[in-house]
Amino acid sequence: MEHCNLVTILGPTACGKTTLAVALADCLHTGVISADSRQVYRSMDLGTGKDLGEYVYKGHQVPYHLIDIVDAGYKYNVFEYQRDFLKVYESLRSDGQLPVLCGGTGMYLESVLRGYRLVEVPENRELRESLADKTLDELTAILKTYKHLHNTTDVDTCKRAIRAIEIEEYYRMSDANVREFPKINSLTIGLDISRELRRERITRRLHERLSLGMIDEVRAILDSGVAPEDLIYYGLEYKYLTLYVIGELNYKEMVDQLEIAIHQFAKRQMTYFRGMERRGVPIRWIDTSLPTEEKVELIEQLIQ
Repeated sequence: MEHCNLVTILGPTACGKTTLAVALADCLHTGVISADSRQVYRSMDLGTGKDLGEYVYKGHQVPYHLIDIVDAGYKYNVFEYQRDFLKVYESLRSDGQLPVLCGGTGMYLESVLRGYRLVEVPENRELRESLADKTLDELTAILKTYKHLHNTTDVDTCKRAIRAIEIEEYYRMSDANVREFPKINSLTIGLDISRELRRERITRRLHERLSLGMIDEVRAILDSGVAPEDLIYYGLEYKYLTLYVIGELNYKEMVDQLEIAIHQFAKRQMTYFRGMERRGVPIRWIDTSLPTEEKVELIEQLIQ
């Protein structure tokens, strides 16, 4: 392939992306740029799988970026992500480094890999009010009618779906392609994991995080002043654990519904990545069960 200026590691939740990205970055003497829509938030640690200990590899601290950059309660978006990615990317490249992009948030990844030219989308109160009474299924159906389909991977609450529609409607009515974006030539690696192994890892990881205090983490965020509806906005762990903490679900209901939701999320991630391939992003899939060192060696060969 043409000489790459970025290596991207992507895949569904629980496939081992971070472990590989850190090992590769250590080998390349570079840093990891996160592409995770929830790990940008401070204090949201266990629920986002933000194990910062993973960034220590063979005794070396591997630099990481775009983690813990905004407060919980803030609604970070793809426009801001692309802007912040560019700052880090250009800084690493100016130092002669080959950055490693790692994550599972499809829209963040695609905004970089396909060079979307974005503008900041303002709030549309009239549109929000017109959608306020619709169910999540109805909102998702509306979202799918847009030619330029917004990322539906993370759209698992009504608030997030309404924001996605707001973005698409703004793009439909505006000339939004105004931000220039540098040419990114990424070697993009996808971690291929079997459905059975993925489900096993998701279930095990969920129970590990619950035992480590994920419920207490949610309580602490709520006690800090973040409104329940704002925490529910982030979906998955923060949606279901908040519903448990405020008494709308019992413990078993919370665990059962959350586990199902995470499995569905992983499936949607894979659907999105396959869609990225159809839209022109070449992804080299490798078996996640290979030893980490073997995967790093393979990627090094592909880079060279």
